[in-house]
Amino acid sequence: MTAAAQPAAPPETRSTTVTTTSPRPTTLAGDRRRFAGPVDPRTSTLTPLDATQVRLTGGFWVEKQQLNSDVVLRHCEDWMERIGWIRNFDLAAAGRDQPDEEWPHSGIEFVDSEVYKLLEGMAWELGRQHDPDLQRRYDDLVERVSGAQDDDGYLHTSFGRPWQRARWSDLEWGHELYSMGHLLQAVVAAERTGTGPRLVEVGRRLAEHLWREFGPEGRVAICGHPEIEVALAELGRALDEPRWVELARLFVDRRGRGLLAEIEYGAEYFQDDRPVREADVLRGHAVRALYLAAGALDVAVETRDDELADAVRRQWEATVAHRTYVTGGMGSHHQDEAFGADHELPPDRAYSETCAGIASTMLSWRLLLADGDARYADLIERTLLNVVLASPREDGHAFFYTNTLHQRTEGTVPDELEVNARALSSLRAPWFEVSCCPTNVARTLASVEQYFATRTDDGVQLHQYGSYDVDVELPDGTPVALSVASGYPFDGRVEVTWREATDREVELTLRVPSWTEGAAVTLVAPDGEVSRHATSTVVVRQAFAVGDVVVLDLPTRASWVHPDPRIDAVRGQVAVQRGPLVLALESVDLPSGSVADVLVDTRVAPVTTPTGARVALTRSWTRPAPWPYGQPVAATVEQLGRVDLVPYASWGNRGPSTMRVWLPVGEGRG
Repeated sequence: MTAAAQPAAPPETRSTTVTTTSPRPTTLAGDRRRFAGPVDPRTSTLTPLDATQVRLTGGFWVEKQQLNSDVVLRHCEDWMERIGWIRNFDLAAAGRDQPDEEWPHSGIEFVDSEVYKLLEGMAWELGRQHDPDLQRRYDDLVERVSGAQDDDGYLHTSFGRPWQRARWSDLEWGHELYSMGHLLQAVVAAERTGTGPRLVEVGRRLAEHLWREFGPEGRVAICGHPEIEVALAELGRALDEPRWVELARLFVDRRGRGLLAEIEYGAEYFQDDRPVREADVLRGHAVRALYLAAGALDVAVETRDDELADAVRRQWEATVAHRTYVTGGMGSHHQDEAFGADHELPPDRAYSETCAGIASTMLSWRLLLADGDARYADLIERTLLNVVLASPREDGHAFFYTNTLHQRTEGTVPDELEVNARALSSLRAPWFEVSCCPTNVARTLASVEQYFATRTDDGVQLHQYGSYDVDVELPDGTPVALSVASGYPFDGRVEVTWREATDREVELTLRVPSWTEGAAVTLVAPDGEVSRHATSTVVVRQAFAVGDVVVLDLPTRASWVHPDPRIDAVRGQVAVQRGPLVLALESVDLPSGSVADVLVDTRVAPVTTPTGARVALTRSWTRPAPWPYGQPVAATVEQLGRVDLVPYASWGNRGPSTMRVWLPVGEGRG
């Protein structure tokens, strides 16, 4: 008799335990799986699943991942081919044999990294499903990249040749180690999906070169843009080579020692102002800070360095509490793409770079694996749905680099055939001079399902919701096979159906998001139903039979969000959230086409709509005064009635518009 055909146990022999508190974390020895995901710690509280163990099956996330597979990956490849970023590798290889020839380099110093992020995204996609055409394009790109590698393992198309600057001559801005870090992350993807053995050899040679150059007996130096740290730590895990983890540790511990030259933004920009272990909050350039923190935590977990891990936790806590936008976005300074001071979160000047959102997700995922704390999964959900998914246009052919929370002007329509600067506009652009975000989105969506579920010795934990299957064997051989079905994020009903019986009690852990109120969990089994009010993490422990269903109901009704009063820029304003989605008012939904002078009447509760909400708005304005700070002239009030708000991530898809997330509060009449 197959497991699927086994009958349910009689009612008197089945025992069910439902708790609404988090399980006690237990450090496990992670098993070594060939098809692991982007992060695979050797020891952790939670063990990540790979693309063979968790698979999206339909709905919202399949649509996003399919768009990435069908459009975004090819879009990135075509743009980098057309403007010469991929050709840089061909020219670098050819130039080695013709040293007297001037070979033009396309793009700025770190465009190599975009090719590497594309390779990583391709590898994760191939690891999910075989595509002969994608495999052919991937193999061709790997060959072109490998052809540019020097005999000693060094690989960068902007440095080291007779007509170029010398190697390692600009550690502040050259991005050599940064670019190589992204190559090594592509190598990890190639190794763990089995798609690119040629690239894995390139990575081994590069890592050996870096060990000789920057290892214990090499130069004491760091890169102006952290990234090599997180890449080396994961490469060490993937290739079972402790030297690469040790090199990552060296780079982490060298940070904050003043090894980089002074710049106008200060040492804080590079996180070189104080050691990682001594810092209390993330600061400076947001992407740099988040990549460094992720790498530091990887090192801490691998080397069991509690002091370093505690420092990263401390920094995450302070940053989320005081330096993070309601969308999950991070970074409020445009000039240096940096975190501002505590509570410096102006919506109209929010930088909130897409790459910072992805880096934040990387950090929170590592913390979740290490600690098992559902707060990290909460931030992952918020950031994925409201920052990362805001970047790509609904057709996958254009992207936001920054993610403002208040667009005052419609801006210009980007040319679909031209490279755009990082100008602020209400419309996404197809490509940028610094185009780190499209390729970062591509590699993230290609592996996004690997943020959804984990396992322990005792069972599985579901962190993100949608429609997907989980098939995993626990360390003692107990199979766990279940299907999750949900219309999330618009519908908060989550149904978990067991497809295979368990011969012992196992735990199913469900995250109850912090944004919800009135959540409930129901067990539906042949011997009856059990319902419980859920206020925190839910743990259902029992021997499951085929067909058992656990239902988690998460009310996703629209509600007001009130800001911390210390955030001066949004005092006297409210936002609206529908389930996990932050909503926005877009001018295309207003009769006058401007969001500049609207007021929201909070005495009238927001009405939940299928994808957003409807709120009561008025418009108020004054006649021009002779001096901006003079006495206001009597206000004129216009009733706008109920107006639709849309998910923030979807704004800017209906043509030029203005937009705002935070709405000034006023009182309407009638």
